[in-house]
Amino acid sequence: MQVSRRNFLKFSAVASSALAFGGLGFDLKPTVAKAQLLRLRWAKETTTICCYCSVSCGLIVHTSLEGQGRAINVEGDPDHPINEGALCAKGASLYQLAENEDRITKVLYRAPYSSEWEIKSWDWALDRIARHVKTARDGSFKLTNDQGQVVNRTDAIASCGSAALDNEECWLYGSMLRSLGLVYIEHQARI
Repeated sequence: MQVSRRNFLKFSAVASSALAFGGLGFDLKPTVAKAQLLRLRWAKETTTICCYCSVSCGLIVHTSLEGQGRAINVEGDPDHPINEGALCAKGASLYQLAENEDRITKVLYRAPYSSEWEIKSWDWALDRIARHVKTARDGSFKLTNDQGQVVNRTDAIASCGSAALDNEECWLYGSMLRSLGLVYIEHQARI
């Protein structure tokens, strides 16, 4: 049997590849990944979405049924079609966002030209926001444009929506903004 140099090199390459990959334990058979969920008998399981970026990965949050109902675990939702249980570094650290002693939980207001923060109630803050929206809308609302066409709009208010809203919430939010006459409606995912 005559062995040429070319056949010798082919045989050597195939044999060394087989030895290298075979020795490392690679198996070419398909495998099935199985997510292992944390099942806690003393916790309530709630699904939600990540608030960091516009991908909207699915999360499972376990909250304690005993005590104050605080979050005790956050993990990726394997049934969610976007991330299928995987989380980025920010999503994986979401527990620290929810359970942080330094997190601001009260409304802080600093008056114009003041250097001090005041603690206000949520009712005060919502009433103030509503009053400012109404004042800006009423002061800039246009019934018609320069050609006399009915437009019913305001150019004084703009909105940038959140990527943490699902489709139904975005629809409700957009409907509310359009009912106010807003024209400049944007979304975080498009910026």
